[in-house]
Amino acid sequence: MDRCAITPYGRGAGSSRVRVYEWLDRSGGGFTVSGYLARPDASVSGLVRHPASLARAELRLAAIARARPRRLLLHREASPLSRGWWERRLLASAEFAAYDFDDALQWDHGEGGIARRLAPKAGKARLAVSHADRVIAGNAVLADWASHFQRDVVVIPSCVDVDDYLPKLSYDLGDPPRLGWIGSRHNEAYLLEIAGALTEVHRSTGARLTLVGTGKPSLGAMESFIDRVPWSPDSQHTALAAMDLGLMPLPTTAYSRGKCGYKLLQYTAAGLPAVASPLGVNADLLTEFGMPAARTQDDWIGAILTLLGRSAAARQRLGWAARGITARNYSYDAWLPRWSAALELEAVSP
Repeated sequence: MDRCAITPYGRGAGSSRVRVYEWLDRSGGGFTVSGYLARPDASVSGLVRHPASLARAELRLAAIARARPRRLLLHREASPLSRGWWERRLLASAEFAAYDFDDALQWDHGEGGIARRLAPKAGKARLAVSHADRVIAGNAVLADWASHFQRDVVVIPSCVDVDDYLPKLSYDLGDPPRLGWIGSRHNEAYLLEIAGALTEVHRSTGARLTLVGTGKPSLGAMESFIDRVPWSPDSQHTALAAMDLGLMPLPTTAYSRGKCGYKLLQYTAAGLPAVASPLGVNADLLTEFGMPAARTQDDWIGAILTLLGRSAAARQRLGWAARGITARNYSYDAWLPRWSAALELEAVSP
């Protein structure tokens, strides 16, 4: 086995798609990919319903370790059941092994249920960082932590392909104005952080909120002004252009400070103005894009109303300038040579 990539999810999971599959699509091939159960998540309920597939996934990891690949890319974790033994064994088995992570796994101690506490991500992330030949971190916050346990750390951001996103062409406000958010069902609750602000903006302007993600209502009273679009590969690339501005609220936690700002990059890839919490890399992105940061409920109300109150031409200048920055600084094409170098692969031209 020459090249192998291991990720805990299938292509339908945002993290695996962005950090593994999209790179492999561009790398010239040659990788054998193990996506565990190839599911979009590793929820306990999903795992226990497929015991035979679970056993095969564990056996596949053993086969990879025995094969001793020349190049190994391990993303996040090898197995949701592991407490670090698989990560250590697999990384040690390869001639050259890189560990990639894009969330603050080091601060994920299994909160949220007994099952998650049986195999918390924090311990296995530290083991993986220590045993890899090189660590690929999604941002400087993650890289700074990893550098305490690993001398060879490189930063490669979570990237987007700007050409995949339908660009926003009309910046005239919708009737009503259309706020937007995109993400997974696990992160949807972050919108509750700004429920008061969104409710006030809806009351004063009639604005509605489009959610690209799950179709299951979960946000209480806000559901009265929410329209849901199920996530799909197509909808994530086309729905943003129909919004007037994007939202990225985050709770003030250590885990949030490790986020890679991917929602912001999706919004800007479509040329969509946005407001976000200035935590971690978000603060730098907002400054780079010239977009407003919001911390308090009043900040969110003021930032949203200010953007909605600007002329269509002003919103267009803001959105298209940010789209250009994203293409130059956060696209797969811009970072492909450095990703290939991080895995010690032959140079691949974009």
